[in-house]
Amino acid sequence: MKRINLGVAGCMGRMGKQIIKSVKNDKSFKLVALSEYVKTKKKINNIQIETNTEQTFRNTHLIIDFTTPKCTFEVLKIASKLKKRVIIGTTGFTKKEENLIKRFSKQIPILKAGNMSLGINLLMYLTEIASSSLGKNFLSKVFEVHHKYKKDYPSGTALMLAQGIALGKKKKFISLIGKKFLNKKTFPYSKKINFNSVRKGNIIGEHEVKFSSGKEIITLNHEAFDRELYSKGALLAAKWLIKKKPGLYSMRDLMNFK
Repeated sequence: MKRINLGVAGCMGRMGKQIIKSVKNDKSFKLVALSEYVKTKKKINNIQIETNTEQTFRNTHLIIDFTTPKCTFEVLKIASKLKKRVIIGTTGFTKKEENLIKRFSKQIPILKAGNMSLGINLLMYLTEIASSSLGKNFLSKVFEVHHKYKKDYPSGTALMLAQGIALGKKKKFISLIGKKFLNKKTFPYSKKINFNSVRKGNIIGEHEVKFSSGKEIITLNHEAFDRELYSKGALLAAKWLIKKKPGLYSMRDLMNFK
């Protein structure tokens, strides 16, 4: 099988480094390009780290992006011009930016996920089923914990899980977003979906969805113990996307959930 020429944007970040590490053990890929938003003289695996330019990504088949929204759009502009596929693991996009990503996906194949873990994407699917089955008598809320360096909150994964709740209720996600708490010991249920985000230590990721009728509580949760599960999920997504036509895809499509 022909190897996939891979570019990694945000190669010096936590996920960028983890993807590079995972690529070493996967013969399906050849690492050919590394980029960072700021110019540097550093090299990784004897590859010079460049900024996001057409020249940097010219020889890639696919780019994996775990950066910031501003950087992601630099990558998408280049990828659309060069007709390269893109995996987006970046989070924190505005509604306007989400719509812009949809426009880029008409030109190139894009897989975007707030979390690349197969377990988390299964959790989202189960959240949707629970939300649909439990109906109007149950209120819901989402709790998440990440390392102290994570700036955005709620996490992209927490928002994914809330989307699962909205899909189950057949309601617009935006209309159900409630209050967003940070580092609270407790937080309330409401008719909308409230979030509580905790930032501490080096925790990789914990997510929990609760449904309550006032008489009983149903809890769905996921804990991540190794960052490799995200990088392996991203590489699995890359192998899947390489065969796809232009469009906006998710891990849900990869896992063939209905």
